[in-house]
Amino acid sequence: MTELQGKVALVTGGSRGIGAATIRALSAEKADVVVHYHRNRARAEAVVREVGPERCLLVPAALENPPAARALWNEAVTWRGHLDVLINNAGIFEPVGIAEDAETWRQAWQRTLQINLLAAAELCRAAVTHFQDRGGGIIINIASRAAFRGDTPDYMHYAASKAGLVALTRSIARGFAAEGVLAYVIAPGFVRTEMTDDFFARQGEDAVLGEIPLGEIAAPEDVANVAAFLASGRARHATGATFDINGASYVR
Repeated sequence: MTELQGKVALVTGGSRGIGAATIRALSAEKADVVVHYHRNRARAEAVVREVGPERCLLVPAALENPPAARALWNEAVTWRGHLDVLINNAGIFEPVGIAEDAETWRQAWQRTLQINLLAAAELCRAAVTHFQDRGGGIIINIASRAAFRGDTPDYMHYAASKAGLVALTRSIARGFAAEGVLAYVIAPGFVRTEMTDDFFARQGEDAVLGEIPLGEIAAPEDVANVAAFLASGRARHATGATFDINGASYVR
């Protein structure tokens, strides 16, 4: 996909899992990548060393803090003078049940919505205005199967945040396609990452595998390869679409 050569992409949550795999996929197609991370600089640096430091910029940002998203965007744009692709991948998947005390429940909802939806929305806003000035660009938001089928009661806030991300993406696609701004959703089911490994440690893996007709947990590369294809611009008329990656565990 030579379409990505010379393009500049910002990938949030790039130190591990889907984000790290996406950076590898983009870099393999000669894109320059701004690698966002939060706490784990060592892991992010390892990803950059693997794909080539001359083609990456590391930028830390704590997206639970509302001003952080805009600061991240500004630093990312400054690096090469522009961005062509935004991939909102950063997210959290932390349980909270309705039996928790009200303040714990409220804080969990607020933190999840801030990181999974509001920070992504701020980056999307910055991207749309930037892309309008440049004659177009691509936004790819990593949502979840949970946005469509819901989740267990302990993860209602997660499902709600991802459903909001889907609606945001569709609205951008409808509102700004005429200006060349393309927007897509990728909605994975369970993907083999450290985040889901924590879930499996608490809940067990057998029940999850039992509901996946393909019989296996997706690899991060399954998501990353789709993201790289969409970033190439080769699916313009799919703007607004959602790409499900869940082994046929939820077919819409």
